[in-house]
Amino acid sequence: MLQKRYFTAFLAYGGCNLVLGATAAALCAYIAPAAAGSGIPEVKAYLNGVDAYSILAPSTLFVKIFGSILGVSGGFVLGKEGPMVHTGACIANLLGQGGSRKYHLTWNWLKYFKNDRDRRDLITCGAAAGVAAAFRAPVGGVLFALEEAASWWRSALLWRTFFTTAVVAVVLRALIEFCRKGKCGLFGQGGLIMFDLSSNVPSYGTQDLIAIIILGVIGGVFGGLFNFLLDRILRVYSIINERGAPSKILLTITISIITSACSYGLPWLAACSPCPVGSMEECPTIGRSGNFKSFQCPPGHYNGLASLFFNTNDDAIRNLFSRGTENEFHMSSLFVFFIAIYCLGLVTYGIAVPSGLFIPVILAGATYGRIVGTLLGPMSDIDPGLFALLGAASFLGGTMRMTVSVCVILLELTNELHMLPLVMLVLLISKTIADCFNKGVYDQIVVMKGLPFMEAHAEPYMRHLVASDVVSGPLISFSGVEKVGNIVHALRITGHNGFPVVDEPPVSEAPELVGLVLRSHVLVLLSGRNFMKEKVKTSGSFVLRRFGAFDFAKPGSGKGMKIEDLDFTEEEMEMYVDLHPITNTSPYTVVETMSLAKAAVLFRALGLRHLLVVPKTPGRFPIVGILTRHDLMPEHIHGLFPNLRKSH
Repeated sequence: MLQKRYFTAFLAYGGCNLVLGATAAALCAYIAPAAAGSGIPEVKAYLNGVDAYSILAPSTLFVKIFGSILGVSGGFVLGKEGPMVHTGACIANLLGQGGSRKYHLTWNWLKYFKNDRDRRDLITCGAAAGVAAAFRAPVGGVLFALEEAASWWRSALLWRTFFTTAVVAVVLRALIEFCRKGKCGLFGQGGLIMFDLSSNVPSYGTQDLIAIIILGVIGGVFGGLFNFLLDRILRVYSIINERGAPSKILLTITISIITSACSYGLPWLAACSPCPVGSMEECPTIGRSGNFKSFQCPPGHYNGLASLFFNTNDDAIRNLFSRGTENEFHMSSLFVFFIAIYCLGLVTYGIAVPSGLFIPVILAGATYGRIVGTLLGPMSDIDPGLFALLGAASFLGGTMRMTVSVCVILLELTNELHMLPLVMLVLLISKTIADCFNKGVYDQIVVMKGLPFMEAHAEPYMRHLVASDVVSGPLISFSGVEKVGNIVHALRITGHNGFPVVDEPPVSEAPELVGLVLRSHVLVLLSGRNFMKEKVKTSGSFVLRRFGAFDFAKPGSGKGMKIEDLDFTEEEMEMYVDLHPITNTSPYTVVETMSLAKAAVLFRALGLRHLLVVPKTPGRFPIVGILTRHDLMPEHIHGLFPNLRKSH
């Protein structure tokens, strides 16, 4: 560009972006398709109890890290913050299952996380660590895990996530101090996003509050519209992506070319501005990241739009948030930049590249915040840079629908504690307005991906049904001492993960519910081949002799035993096995006439996978059915009762 070879410059710029973007897409398409997107909806669903295929696998972690680096380097309008949450969860999952046998990374001292609850807690800490690292906001990370990620929370988890994010903050600070010596390229210019705006305390009056209310309304409307359009675009993309890896890569290449054309072509529309007198920074900046990009301008001038496009995302946000720069950006440049970022943010999310939504949303929000601030300049005492902060808050509230965590993250980012009342106000207004239109962006993506997510509240129509109305049959139960052939047949013809165990005469006087046995535990017991010729109840001591506690522990992803792995002779199939030693004798049960709404709330609040439904009257078979997550899904209930109105 310095030699005025503008077309060659575009080919070099677009070509670099294309190679980086295509490489990221190829990694995603061929190695780990689950790494595409932000990963926050998947982590949220996992912490709700939905273990989707390979979302936390080591291959997903690898592609998430390198795909995210390539995607951000490739000039796409996307953030690394969402992927960092997923990365934190993947690392936590890898530690929680004692490493990975497939990739020869195992640590015996990590065996202690072999149950669902500890694994879930560890992954919650990983998600909090991701946010803390992305925004350098340790308290914001804890609140993000509480407000958005985790479905089950307990007091012990609070200090554990707090400890995790405190360690993240210390390590990050040490790395940034090391990078300040100039050994880390652009990273040494202040690390991840950190804007220290607190130079003087702003005063604000009634007219400013009116402006902030307007900003909140704008954020709510734009946020609702953003979610609506994103939902439509993702549905189109899913059709394209289903055609296979080449289609995914082609879509990514197309978006890369569009992004390069916009970011290179649009600055030509902006007029050149003379460099500000007495600026602390070099103007124009050449060959590095900075506030004043020369682009095609003559010496001593800079292009405001190029200064936003040709910068790291962090520096672009820092430019918009900076104080005392009322005249740095033309109004036309801000309008063009807002429209470009808003549209590019929509079309970029959903391609086969790890991509977050935080950065595009903060950039777009900060831009229209600065526009409002500039328009109200003569009437308001608040600096346009602070209006940019409030605009970012309003757009985050309108798209993500998070309040407390976004508020704290923004305050930790900017050190603007005296802006707390205004940020709170603008977030609440934008969330309230946007909630009138649709759900939050992550909730929409969870629904679109078909993940059976359970909400904290029961749907109103559930009050008209009872637990026995929705249990799906036929019910398959085992006797306390069951024939091996019956167990093997049941495991082969069903995909159930839990089976009720019922004692019948002569083992007991009358049919009696013993408890619930898990498929994984039955498979471990069968693999021991400790069978009996007679149908008699044993002491269970053979289980302690033959197996250790870790044999029954939760296996890592893809390492569980399958019924196809076991072969039995005709003689063994006619023998018996005692299920009493491995049966959970205190499962959660509800009576069949219990309101379905209450059963659903109980199911989610306790984090259950199986809820046994027992009869109300004596003399019947001791179990009616098992409620699982599938039985409580709206699609299943409306399939059984098509006349049930959703509004009831």
